[in-house]
Amino acid sequence: MKDMNELKEKVRAFVEARDWDRFHSPKNLSMALIVEAAELVEQFQWLTEEESANISGAKRQAVEEEMADILVYLTSLATKLNVDLLAAAEAKLIKNGEKYPAERVRGDARKYNEY
Repeated sequence: MKDMNELKEKVRAFVEARDWDRFHSPKNLSMALIVEAAELVEQFQWLTEEESANISGAKRQAVEEEMADILVYLTSLATKLNVDLLAAAEAKLIKNGEKYPAERVRGDARKYNEY
């Protein structure tokens, strides 16, 4: 796929072909999204930092599939709520840049209200 609009259309067509839209309320989509996020976390459970950075084979495939599930549900939720994800991400990066100025926080993982 080339862009978010193409992804949105493919997800919409997939859901429509299965008559699932009636189940895809914002509540249900957000719940499904968090379940998929937990399944992603599960792939890294008990790995060391180094192991988690060097996954391969079946583990890597499982991680990619969970990440794709997350993206699909997030795309569905954004479509349902008429949110432009790229614009929202850009706005959030600007806001985070103000909360976490690079020259002030470089190399420090504390939250913005702890500085």
